[in-house]
Amino acid sequence: MASTSSGDAVDLPGFFADLVRCETRLYNALNDRLRERHGIVTSQFEALRYLRDHPGSRVADLAAEFAIGIGATSKSVDRLEKRGWAVRQPNPSDRRSSLLALTDDGSRLVGAAEKTFTGGVAELIGGTLDSSSASAAVQAISKLRSMLERNQIGTPTG
Repeated sequence: MASTSSGDAVDLPGFFADLVRCETRLYNALNDRLRERHGIVTSQFEALRYLRDHPGSRVADLAAEFAIGIGATSKSVDRLEKRGWAVRQPNPSDRRSSLLALTDDGSRLVGAAEKTFTGGVAELIGGTLDSSSASAAVQAISKLRSMLERNQIGTPTG
């Protein structure tokens, strides 16, 4: 695990490892809770929540938000459609793409799952970090994410 003491240089490879391992463990823990209580996984919850919060999104919008390829995103949307949680609708301004919408079942599901997700995040992160540590982490990670997105670093090509 990365560590620093007063005046020491930051172990950036260690920080990277800690960041990735934390993300993986948090994602897996939330995945387990969502699957057990709602029959969905974290990626499905995140996609449904995005569609709820961004009506009329396209597959390309989801792909850009989650930094995944268009093909993988389209297949994920296919699975949401198959489960009856989302639908593709014609895009009146671009016949090559579709607009995505939640179904009533999808809206109910994301509302119920959000309580599980929010509670899990509060328990796992809020129960571990004090307010000052959480605030510093939010600021640091937000700044890093903004730079990566602004410079289109790590954006899939397909």
